[in-house]
Amino acid sequence: MIRLLLAVALTLFAAMAPAQAQVRIKDIVTVEGVRSNQLVGYGLVVGLNGTGDSLRNSPFTERAIEGMLERLGIGNLSEEDMRTANVAAVMVTANLPPFARMGSTIDVVVSSMGDATSLRGGTLIVTPLSAADGEIYAVAQGPIAVAGFAAQGLNASIVEGVPTGARIENGATVEREVDFAFAELDRVKLALRNPDFVTAQRIEQVINDTLGTGTARALDSRTVQISTAPKADIAETIASIEPLMVQPDQVARVVIDARSGTIVIGANVRIDRVAVSQGGLTVSVKETPQVSQPEPLSIGGVTVVVPDTSVSVEEALGKFAVIDGSVSLQALVDGLNAIGVGATETISILQSIKAAGALHADLEII
Repeated sequence: MIRLLLAVALTLFAAMAPAQAQVRIKDIVTVEGVRSNQLVGYGLVVGLNGTGDSLRNSPFTERAIEGMLERLGIGNLSEEDMRTANVAAVMVTANLPPFARMGSTIDVVVSSMGDATSLRGGTLIVTPLSAADGEIYAVAQGPIAVAGFAAQGLNASIVEGVPTGARIENGATVEREVDFAFAELDRVKLALRNPDFVTAQRIEQVINDTLGTGTARALDSRTVQISTAPKADIAETIASIEPLMVQPDQVARVVIDARSGTIVIGANVRIDRVAVSQGGLTVSVKETPQVSQPEPLSIGGVTVVVPDTSVSVEEALGKFAVIDGSVSLQALVDGLNAIGVGATETISILQSIKAAGALHADLEII
């Protein structure tokens, strides 16, 4: 019966296999040099309602407060004078988008460094943001928005989300631009997000068919070079290329998340003729302790607990199902689901088929 149901399911799903869809070139490539840059800075969040860092456990927060107050003309304060729980030291990160101009704003992420319990209600004070070259490209400041919350009583507490991480929408102002004369380039390179020789060749062909022979040339599985005519507008050329449709190819791959039981299968996955059998083994251990008491009026008798353990083993019978070759793995998985095989058993079957050399795909376990 299992073999019959599996064969019927494989036949139905193999006949229903859909064709691959075309996508825009802009969705599968990036333009060389057009990228964001990571920024980072160290700052202070003030105005917390007693949920900030304890200066005893976070000495870097105390040093930062001292430096800030000295810059504001307030110095020579003792540790007693600076005892506060309304300040938290934070790391501030942001992404500087390509072609960001001076005066434009970007979002920032604020993350606590010390033992602060919540950043809710706080305000980030002026924080310079630097890139990998050490130069300051933006300055962040403003009230922060926290998605999570924390509440605590004498004997209980509750935490929802992450109250020690927050965002500031448009919280940083760009003060320096990245030097990149894109308009002066006479050629650019398109980088495929998923390297593949077939996809690169198809991109070359569709661009040359639209903009003329010699405009595009595939250099390798990841790179397609675009050349423009003298005095041509490179931005206009890229804008003409990005909406073009192409059918991407991909390596056959099966991705398994063993923790959640998720299985993702590529469209080109195939298997050879195999015989599959799945059995189950259930071991039950039951503890029923017994209490043994001494006889009435006995001298020196004590009450003891006598352990009583019972172990039983139940093995499910597994039958073989023969799977013909040239069948898509999607049809196999759907057929296994049709006969009631769960995600864990399906993962074991896929790993066994791969070990047997019958699975023609990369098996990636995350």
